[in-house]
Amino acid sequence: MAQRTAIVTGSSSGVGAATALMLAKRGWNVTVNAARSLKEAEAVARQCEAAGAKAIVVAGDVSQDADCRRIVEETTRAFGRLDALVNNAGVTKFCALPNLDGLTSDDFLRLTAVNVVGPFQMARAAAPALRMAGHGSVVNVTSNAGLSGVGSSIAYAASKAALNTLTLSLARVLAPEIRVNAVAPGFTVTPWHAKGMSSEQVASVTTHFRTTVALKRNTTADDVADAILWFVEGAPGVTGQLVVVDSGNHLHVNSPPRR
Repeated sequence: MAQRTAIVTGSSSGVGAATALMLAKRGWNVTVNAARSLKEAEAVARQCEAAGAKAIVVAGDVSQDADCRRIVEETTRAFGRLDALVNNAGVTKFCALPNLDGLTSDDFLRLTAVNVVGPFQMARAAAPALRMAGHGSVVNVTSNAGLSGVGSSIAYAASKAALNTLTLSLARVLAPEIRVNAVAPGFTVTPWHAKGMSSEQVASVTTHFRTTVALKRNTTADDVADAILWFVEGAPGVTGQLVVVDSGNHLHVNSPPRR
């Protein structure tokens, strides 16, 4: 059997990078994708190759359908097959929830284009190759913000709620050859937060969650990647499901500290 192959969008850092490397260590070929952080994506690809896998970097913005189709085409050209798609690429605009004037319609449209339309377009582009594999898997990386309405912004939470519903719709229409599931991280220690928060704010929020969640530990990128790998490699009878990976934060009513 040819070596299994996966595309991980938005895999230049954080959860995406952890997922790509975990797949590589388990013998998968990997396509590392980034829209802009190509130097970081190249570094992730080198780590995957050091783990014994074959890896390529394909630049592309998932909000652009032509880029999505090209990501799939370059993957199948390089590796001859596609077994899994991890829709991890995502964006946000950091805006405190009470600040309703801090978001514009363009903010909503941009977040929806990347966080919802992007996974749809990637799944559509990948579906023929995933069907040909006979046991394809799509995993959407959503967020517990889509369940709680609390997150980096109202627009972000709304986009992730839409992605949760998209997961259900795709699971229906892509069955029986392709399983579609989702993983919803809670606050996860990655470089993501530094894009909209000061180092002091990140430290404060990190401490808050570590001391208040049920498991008294921060969720890591590897925690989330491990759940993604379970959906990709295992769970043959599971589709249309969402797993929350948040160290038990959903068991409590915790508001983040004021910034």
